[in-house]
Amino acid sequence: MAAPKRGRSASAQSKPGRSLALILIAIVALTGGMFLSGNTTPRLGIDLAGGTSITLQAQNEPGQPNAINKANMDTAVDIMNRRVNGLGVSEAEVQTQGTSNIIVNIPKGTNSEEARQQVGTTAKLYFRPVLAQEASAGSASSASPSASASGSSSASPSTTASPSSSASASEKATGSSSATPSSSATSQGRAVTDALKADSTPSSSAFAASSASPSASSSADASASAEASKLQAEYTALDCSKAAQRATAGKSAKPADATVACGQVSGAWYKYVLGPAAVDGTEVKKAQAVFDTQGASGWQVQMNFSSSGAKKFADITASLAKNSQPQNEFGIVLDGEVVSSPYVQQSITGGQAEISGSFTQEEAQSLSNMLSYGALPLSFKTQSVTTVTAALGGEQLHAGLLAGAIGLALVVIYLVVYYRGLSLVAMASLLVSAILTYVLMALLGPAIGFALNLPAVCGAIVAIGITADSFIVFFERIRDEIREGRTLRPAVERAWPRARRTILVSDFVSFLAAAVLFIVTVGKVQGFAFTLGLTTVLDVVVVFFFTKPLMTVLARRKFFASGHKWSGLDPKGLGAQPPLRRTRRPAGPVAGPVDPKEA
Repeated sequence: MAAPKRGRSASAQSKPGRSLALILIAIVALTGGMFLSGNTTPRLGIDLAGGTSITLQAQNEPGQPNAINKANMDTAVDIMNRRVNGLGVSEAEVQTQGTSNIIVNIPKGTNSEEARQQVGTTAKLYFRPVLAQEASAGSASSASPSASASGSSSASPSTTASPSSSASASEKATGSSSATPSSSATSQGRAVTDALKADSTPSSSAFAASSASPSASSSADASASAEASKLQAEYTALDCSKAAQRATAGKSAKPADATVACGQVSGAWYKYVLGPAAVDGTEVKKAQAVFDTQGASGWQVQMNFSSSGAKKFADITASLAKNSQPQNEFGIVLDGEVVSSPYVQQSITGGQAEISGSFTQEEAQSLSNMLSYGALPLSFKTQSVTTVTAALGGEQLHAGLLAGAIGLALVVIYLVVYYRGLSLVAMASLLVSAILTYVLMALLGPAIGFALNLPAVCGAIVAIGITADSFIVFFERIRDEIREGRTLRPAVERAWPRARRTILVSDFVSFLAAAVLFIVTVGKVQGFAFTLGLTTVLDVVVVFFFTKPLMTVLARRKFFASGHKWSGLDPKGLGAQPPLRRTRRPAGPVAGPVDPKEA
């Protein structure tokens, strides 16, 4: 039974090259990915690279004079922090200042305009029926075709932070591309009238009455008629090609009222008349950006509705499917802007829908991010946007790196003096660990927004001690085996299982501490915890796939196997005792029984 065990052990010892080749391939692949991605340096935090500081002032919502309170401000900070710092390692900071201001600090390399929209937008989403649409003055109608909405909605991104609408050419052809009203606009007005007659809200009914005929208008309530006339005038005068008008169109509309709004299609701006909101954005239970691997849709945003939202969405799509364009469209309105206006051919049931089109990954994730984390409880106005310098952080980084270099030099000196030749194994392992740490930090910057700040640098310096400790445990186990009289090759294999248990327990405790610290803290401390956890995991990888296999290879070399005095494994220098051996008595003639008297 012992022979097969020795055979398996010999086979395992004879193939350390596989592990060394595996980690070499991993290093080459990760380094190649780093250069191909164009991110050859880690993304730095605001304290090391500077960045942008945005001051937002809370505004009371209409009809809610006491909305600015501690609870709402804390909720807003939490939502903003998740939007710009979802994984806690991007080094973005969100904190309150006083009773009505929020300060957002964003590291250099982040688009400050996009970030401001991410943190400050209320992300109020409504699904409204489209009653009329036409190209605004100064916009060329060049919409690209889109499919009908059957279980999903089609959209294409705009050049702004939020994706814009995608509509078919036939949809936009119904609207006049000229700036002045035409017979086409008149026919649209009649269509709007027919659509609004079915609505029971006062403003919509009044608008229908004013659009239908003078006699109908005279029979409507005077105040409602005035409101409807105002809406019709706004639609006629609205020019969405002008940024000033886009900034106000539909922004203050209540969900139960009809409104005008703007939306962009393939670079051209269109204006819309929208009915009352049929589905509220709060009914969206989940939104996520996914890549369509089965078709040609590319990046898309998938939405799951709540049970009540699914019913409302099925009802509105069933109602719209009976109409002709553009009254069979529903506008997805985000913060007063139409981001999509797909047409419907049948009722969309099941509580699931998609917004798909020409999204980039960033645009799809941006929209899903806002929808997933919900609406802010308050509206915010940007008070100031300032640039933060990194002068102080640069000095601290220089001092920190100097301290790290001194610490590393002391560790190397200790290894060389005490372990001699084994110090080469330790330094090679430290080098491999440093390469992996650097490459992963560079790749994690664009991948998850990881930013290297001063606490993260401290975490990387602390990791030097953790990694060196693993080598020392292994080396001391090998020396213990040699002291017991074993040669190097069996000493390495016998020492490894014992050292492995100690290393795993030690690294588990370090990783657990890092995980707890990451969970219970916020801000820069999370950067320290993340780096400590990352380097702890890399320590296990390096010891298992590099240090131990390298030690197995070196145990076959004469310099180490013979116990050279500079190898650090000299049996005499370690005080090794020769193995105990049994001595046999020399064989002699067999004597007969001895007479007791003779004795």
